[in-house]
Amino acid sequence: MTVTEPTTGSFLPAPGAAPLPRMIGAQAGLETRMLLRNGEQLLLTVIIPSVLLVLFSAVPIVQTGAGRRVDFLAPGLLALAVLSTAFTGQAIATGFERRYGVLKRLAASPLPRWGLMAAKTCSVLVVEAGQVVLLAVIALALGWSPHGDPAAVLLLLVVGTAAFSGLGLLMAGTLKAEATLAAANLVFLLLLVGGGVIVPLAKFPHAMRAVLELLPISALSGGLRDVLQHGTGVPWGPLGVLAVWAVVALAAAARFFRWE
Repeated sequence: MTVTEPTTGSFLPAPGAAPLPRMIGAQAGLETRMLLRNGEQLLLTVIIPSVLLVLFSAVPIVQTGAGRRVDFLAPGLLALAVLSTAFTGQAIATGFERRYGVLKRLAASPLPRWGLMAAKTCSVLVVEAGQVVLLAVIALALGWSPHGDPAAVLLLLVVGTAAFSGLGLLMAGTLKAEATLAAANLVFLLLLVGGGVIVPLAKFPHAMRAVLELLPISALSGGLRDVLQHGTGVPWGPLGVLAVWAVVALAAAARFFRWE
């Protein structure tokens, strides 16, 4: 049998994986589109924080101390946006992807597992950027006057995202999907009430407040409030709490996450 040599300019198949950055970008785009098409996730990440900001700023349901209510509420609801996307939304979505075997199949693709986690993180950051812009526009329309260094705000948001993302992946990778759904929503509600988001921690008893201040949502909301409301520099105390949570949560997720 004679094999004909390919002529110049003829098509030669060249199967193989795409470059890693392109694979991560494509997966991140897919993750973002899936998130934005999910009505439940949009309710959790966009509608609830926006409604809470408008409602509690307009109606004195909770005493937020001296100054305008929006100046207290806006930083707390920015922290809630990070919680809803990096923790609650990601935990629920990843939990059901694990249940239906999506993660198992993705793990067998040319995209490495750390690349999949990187794509999910990029998707979270894209959604959070949209949340921050939306909440900032609403807060400014309500009379919000932010202060402080934008770099300190960005640092808090990034470290807070790492902490909540690690916790969300840890939950999704160790519990059943239904348990993750229930636990993630329960934690969201508990931290909304007891994390200094809309209710000042000063309203709680001293002993309870000392514990609540160590929660990542309290550290993030308090740190953002220190910068945006009081105009301080980098709040090293809250940032340190978030950094500890981020390191522990990400290490635990890497150690105990089960892909199937």
